[in-house]
Amino acid sequence: MLPSATLGMGSVAIAVDDSLADPWTNPAQGVFIAEPALLGAPTFYSISDGGGNGRTLPVAGFFRGGRWFGGAALAFQQIDNTADQGDWIWIRPVQWWGGGQPRLSDASNRNLYAQGFVGARLGDGPWSLGLGFAAASLDAVDGVDLLYANAQDIRQSGTTGDVRLGLFRQGARDRLGLLLVHDRVSMTHDVTYVDITWDSTTWIPKATERVEVNDDHTRTWGAQVTWDRDLTAPGWRLGTLATVNRKSHPKIPNYEIQNIPRDPGTTFAWEAGIGLSRKRGPTHFGLDVILQPIWSDTWQEADEEVKTAKGGLIAVGERTIENEFFFTNVILRTGFAYDAGPTTVQAGLEVRSYDYNLEQRDNVLETFREQDETWTEWSPTLGAVFRLSDVELRYAGKLTTGTGRPSIVSTPGAMAAREALADFIIAPEAPLTLQDAQVMTHQISVRIPIR
Repeated sequence: MLPSATLGMGSVAIAVDDSLADPWTNPAQGVFIAEPALLGAPTFYSISDGGGNGRTLPVAGFFRGGRWFGGAALAFQQIDNTADQGDWIWIRPVQWWGGGQPRLSDASNRNLYAQGFVGARLGDGPWSLGLGFAAASLDAVDGVDLLYANAQDIRQSGTTGDVRLGLFRQGARDRLGLLLVHDRVSMTHDVTYVDITWDSTTWIPKATERVEVNDDHTRTWGAQVTWDRDLTAPGWRLGTLATVNRKSHPKIPNYEIQNIPRDPGTTFAWEAGIGLSRKRGPTHFGLDVILQPIWSDTWQEADEEVKTAKGGLIAVGERTIENEFFFTNVILRTGFAYDAGPTTVQAGLEVRSYDYNLEQRDNVLETFREQDETWTEWSPTLGAVFRLSDVELRYAGKLTTGTGRPSIVSTPGAMAAREALADFIIAPEAPLTLQDAQVMTHQISVRIPIR
């Protein structure tokens, strides 16, 4: 969404400064803005085998004056739907029976984003304070169409909002950052299904449409502490971070890939990371190691009294289904940069390993099952920076492999989502398969100082 100085270095961040991205994460770090500047960062991504593509144009600006600093950004994004959806006859039955040309809204959607921050140095001391906000109007989140595999049409609409308060202290040899975040996701999915029935006399098929409205709501409170310091060895820096999020899911959609509807849920997500970097002469190296343990509980509450398989009763408001997830995710990032006069070249690698265990209790059927899933995503990156007299040009490319379109063994048409913006909490009804996909991302950023 916005330019990053370390995207070409595998996005290393814990012990490596990112002058372009850090103020958007912790607004108090805007104290490091050296001069006012305008920024633009056209970004393009595409998914292999016709899996879809998108493009984003963000325009941002930094300002600095005395004790005060800040920034603002606007972004327009176009998301193109999966190109080959119409080829799946069992997924798009109306197209099979001659549904006509696709409407414009079926082929492309747009998202609008606004983001900003403002802050100030507190007196003459080492502390700075910053307040940031972000808001978005969304017509499409990539991957949602795969959650409703047998739908004829999906209309997405909704908003996201984010407010963050940051505090930062710059010492002689160490630095400390504190951050509080509140984030809200409110999406609605109007899903159209087509039921095909056959006349027993004429054997002529009849298509009947029905629309289901699914709300997807998530509320997040989060806190983060970062600390880094220079080591005694020249050029070396050590950094650490600790993050905790509490997510509440007051409404979770009834996705096709899972076998039961679920309403409320709660997630606790933790993150602990350590980073190491060295800057010596024209060479800069960085390494991040991050562990993410996550606990998530979702459930379905009975709308009416339900009789269980063994003759018991579940009262209104009691749980009919309970899902317990435990994730153990690991992220490794490493990268280097080499300065050759006005030009810098970058290379890096990001590896994300996902592992989760699902325990599901069906209190109606009085059954229990357990499921384990693991996969790894590899993302090599390349970047280059060109510094001219009045402008800085930057390119970063990223190829992600190992991700894909999961589907459940028992239902060939049902597919889960790729990584996307919203918080997807999915309890699949069977073991998963993985249709491989590759995601290629290009970002070209321009920074123009205002002098």
